[in-house]
Formats: sequence, C-alpha cells, structure tokens
Amino acid sequence: MKKSNWGSLIALLLLVGVLAFISPDFRSFDNIISVLRQSANNGLIAFGMTLVILTGGIDLSVGSILALSVTIAAQLMVSGVTAPIAIVLALLMGTLLGAVNGLMVTKGRLQPFIATLITLTAYSGITFIISNGKPISNLTKDDMFSTHVLSSLGRGYVFGIPTPIIILAVSFICLYFLLHRTIFGRRVYAVGSNAKAAAIAGVNITKTKLTVYAISGFFSSLSGLILLSRLGSAQPTLGAGYELDAIAAVALGGTSLSGGRGKIFGTLIGVLIIAVLNNGLNIINVSSYYQDVIKGLVILTAVLSDKQR
Repeated sequence: MKKSNWGSLIALLLLVGVLAFISPDFRSFDNIISVLRQSANNGLIAFGMTLVILTGGIDLSVGSILALSVTIAAQLMVSGVTAPIAIVLALLMGTLLGAVNGLMVTKGRLQPFIATLITLTAYSGITFIISNGKPISNLTKDDMFSTHVLSSLGRGYVFGIPTPIIILAVSFICLYFLLHRTIFGRRVYAVGSNAKAAAIAGVNITKTKLTVYAISGFFSSLSGLILLSRLGSAQPTLGAGYELDAIAAVALGGTSLSGGRGKIFGTLIGVLIIAVLNNGLNIINVSSYYQDVIKGLVILTAVLSDKQR
C-alpha cells in the first residue's frame, strides 16, 4: 500500500474514532450497516470515475447518466417491460452514454471537462423531456416477479448482508483485478502517465479512453438502479451533484487528478470517508450548510495534498 493510501486509511480510522467517541449512536451495528449501504451509490460512481481520472480525464456527466438511464428503466417498466429486461437495457444505455463521452474526447478531440459538461447538460435535458419533468412511479404494478427483482436490487439481503453492499464489494474486486492484473489496467496507467509514450509503445489510446468512459457510464447506471429500487420511483433530478462526491472520493483516496497514479483501494477508502463524514455530521445534528463547508474543506485538503505529491 502506498503512503497516500496509508494516509487516507489513517484519516478514516481517526474520523471513525472521533465520531464513535462523540456519539454512541454512531458506533451501533445498525448505523455501521447503514453507512456501508449509503456508501454503495457513491462508491460505484467513484469506481468508474477512478478509471477515467487515471487516464487523465474527468467525467462530469455521471449524475445525468444516472438520471437518464433510471428514467428509461422506469418508463420501460411502466410500459409493461419486466424489471430484469428494463434493468439490463438501462445498464446498456448507461454504457452507451458513457461511450458517447469517450467518442467526444477521442474522436472529437474535446477536453474531457468540456465534453462531459456538454453531455451533463444534454443528458439532463433529455431526462426531463422523457419524464415531462415529473417523477415516474407505480413501476411494476401487479407484476410480483418484477416487484421482487427490483426491490431486491436496493432493499434485498443475501445472508443478512444488504444487496448494495455486496454489489459494491463485487465491483471493487472486479475493478481491482482489472486495473492491477490485466494488460488493460496497465494501459490505463500508461495513458494517464504519458499518452505519447504509450502510443509509441503500441497502446491504442482511443480504445482505452473509450472503454473507461463506457465503464464509468455503466457504474453510474448501476448506482441509479439501486437508488430506483430504494425509492420506488424515478425522479428527473436524481443524481444531481453526484459527480462532486465521486471526484472527492477519488481525490481523497490518493488518485492523482492529473492521471497515471492511484489505486481503486484508495477510492474505496475515500468513499468511506465521505460516507462516515456525512453520517456522523447528521447524527450530531450539524446543519447541512455547515456540512457543505466541511466537505469542501476536506476536498480542498485532498487536492492540495495531491499537488504537493
């Protein structure tokens, strides 16, 4: 484990220790499970964001991809499509939307910030058009099978463990293997470290970037489906601002925002820091306005630390 990851882990343990000392409610088993469950949504988005940032890019459209794919899934289910098929189609849509970002960055030669800022606005607009600006509810109606499948995704349990936690854990293991045990993972790091040198070495820069943006879109959609399951309705504003927490988690985990350096394990620690911070501040009744200031200071510290490294 690198020094930056040790620092993030120590910060997490100190934060947990302080909050557990201040509030007995924080250290209850139910609250710990709640923290882990709540971290799943941001964690999935942050995992996809990690791959994008490792290549030297950024994805501001993750929240809009989440909202659009969830809205499409909801519309399909309301139209009579069974939940499993709607879920698969939503995941494919999220992957496709992410790939569009990759095409704009590679073939369109736009800066990642500009490209994903454009799609953030466009995808959000399409979401409002499809939903007519209103929440979509009563998704599965009298279809008991679809109701069970949808509810299991965000509210189910496997051997007493909430399904979102299991999905987060499996996603972490898969991406850890992908980044650190495959040729594709080495190419991701190579592109972020020095794209020109990577191209000379035979790395397909376009394919690599296109793939990581598609993966980011997939995980954004998966996160949205978990939210859809928990809420029971699709709202056009769902996912607004999620990109900020995801980028913050990546930065807190020690991944360089300039690309080429970082670990998926560090992102997991960053996700847990944000989840613990949010949960702890709520428990001790800190105003939401102050919470935003505190989170901003934490993100600033992470960015300054990255610049120093």
